[in-house]
Amino acid sequence: MDFTLTEEQQLLRRTVHEFAVRELEPGARERDADEKFDPELYRRVAGLGLLGLGIPPEHGGGGGGLVETAIATEELSRSDPSMALSAMVSLSLCAAPIERFGTDRHRERYVPALARGEAIGAYAQSEPNAGSDAGAIATTAVRRDGNYVLNGGKIFISNADVADTIIVIASQDPSQRTHGMVALIVESGTPGLTARKQRDKLGMRGSSTAELFFEDCPVPVENRIGEEGEGFKIAMQTLEASRPIIGAQALGIAQGCLDLALKHTQQRRQFGQAIADFQGVQWMLADMATQIDAARLLVYRAASLRDHGHSSAKEASMAKLFASETAMKVASTALQLHGGYGYFKESPVERYFRDAKVTEIYEGTSQIQRLVIARQLLAEVIT
Repeated sequence: MDFTLTEEQQLLRRTVHEFAVRELEPGARERDADEKFDPELYRRVAGLGLLGLGIPPEHGGGGGGLVETAIATEELSRSDPSMALSAMVSLSLCAAPIERFGTDRHRERYVPALARGEAIGAYAQSEPNAGSDAGAIATTAVRRDGNYVLNGGKIFISNADVADTIIVIASQDPSQRTHGMVALIVESGTPGLTARKQRDKLGMRGSSTAELFFEDCPVPVENRIGEEGEGFKIAMQTLEASRPIIGAQALGIAQGCLDLALKHTQQRRQFGQAIADFQGVQWMLADMATQIDAARLLVYRAASLRDHGHSSAKEASMAKLFASETAMKVASTALQLHGGYGYFKESPVERYFRDAKVTEIYEGTSQIQRLVIARQLLAEVIT
């Protein structure tokens, strides 16, 4: 079993790392403080070809697979988790499922612009009463005169107020729960669609989050992805493919925290020596590095399995679960090592600490990941 990145993958890592340090890191604190998504910076990320990873060249992408997407996401998140989130949502939750489940017309109309960063994508599933319980989705899609007419609302939707293309999961019949859903491509500017930015998030403040409202919003039937009744299946398969990328985002946050901790502990002096010389501090650093390495192996295993066409539901949930909880632990330890300095916003570790928490929540909470893992384990025993 070979855990070594290819020369091309190593080049991708170096290129993205250097770009992120140069272009993203300097203004990350200000964007966080102002809750500002920077579209020009987003286009510069797109200029590296990162929004087309895993998308075939004939549809405007740069090829590669989930491993390459994980590499890029980790390195972006190491400097600016918010920008990584904006890019990841557009690619993994919008462009990728349209490429995978859409028609030729969908691929031609939407995917190239998303892959080149000329358009921004979003994915709308969560509702006030439908988070972990996706079967409780109440936004309705009633078929009428060649359209699906949407009514309802979505909440906590990344990119929603800046997106050009939104995948919306809606229900034709709420009484059918998961069996009565459709997945629709909704364009910004569609009559009856409005967005309202949600402010005062704990973390990921440089990525925009908004509520969506649908009031008799017409969506052409030809904008349906898959068949009627397949919306839930498409949603679950989309999230399964995206979970290693959330793991990669958490991994980047954790690595960024370790980078800061190593630098600070070598510079900070107490009792006449650098605090990195104390065995207790060294053990903390060693634990951080070991946890990060374990998370990295899980994330890249899950991504590689999918790239090779293998089932990866259990492994994807393991990667997302372990990496996100590792990010939270490592961020907490890094803040502790910074002492009082880490508790103030002038220290980047304070931002990483806030950013890390949501990786345990979105795209399936840690509790949901444990349910997925346990059910897969039990199914394996039964068979």
